[in-house]
Amino acid sequence: MELNETLIFTATYNEAENISKLLDNILSQKLDADIYIIDDNSPDKTSEIIKSYCNKYPNISLKTRNGKLGLDTAHKEAYLFAKNKKYKKFISMDADLSHDPKELSKFILLLDKYPFVIGSRYISGGKNKMTFFRLFLSYFGNQLIKRVLKLPNTEFTTAYRGFNIEKLGEFDLNVVSSKGYSFFMETIFRINKLGFQIKEIPIIFENRAKGKSKIPKIETLRTLKNVFLLSINKIN
Repeated sequence: MELNETLIFTATYNEAENISKLLDNILSQKLDADIYIIDDNSPDKTSEIIKSYCNKYPNISLKTRNGKLGLDTAHKEAYLFAKNKKYKKFISMDADLSHDPKELSKFILLLDKYPFVIGSRYISGGKNKMTFFRLFLSYFGNQLIKRVLKLPNTEFTTAYRGFNIEKLGEFDLNVVSSKGYSFFMETIFRINKLGFQIKEIPIIFENRAKGKSKIPKIETLRTLKNVFLLSINKIN
């Protein structure tokens, strides 16, 4: 099968309640894109649902790993997969329906011009529908990252982002050493440090309706620690 130039990626762990709707919504956009999913051996049989789509749609492929190996490693693995398969564009998004697939066409179009595009909840037209304490942590966490690391962006932690692999050249996600959700923040830091232009577009971030959040409570402390280490050049 001839590959498209764009690869859309999501990582799954116990997303059986959401994955069908996500895939249906992506497919309904009729994009010239392939879909790649890494599932960490979800106990709820998410991978079985995905396999049924793979059997029906040749542009969808799945890798099932042996266990819960982490979101950061899944993104690194998928980016390497995209590079090895010679995709020109790589777009990542969450599997819990927090990211609207209707925005994918904007990412694809803008990646013709920019090396990196990220969906922001904190620019005009964007919105974060998280509630209460999670909203507080997200907003002020992103503000803290911006100020401490002296970066021009408004958004650092969402996974809704696109890479023009050709324009980024030798950029490798393996240079990002932070684990878990801190991985997303450090990726922005690295891309800024290398001098690549970052384009932010407004997105509306929906609160998860089904299933449980995978963000551990310790993640906030881990991110704060990594922001501090990056600010004093202790993460190389």
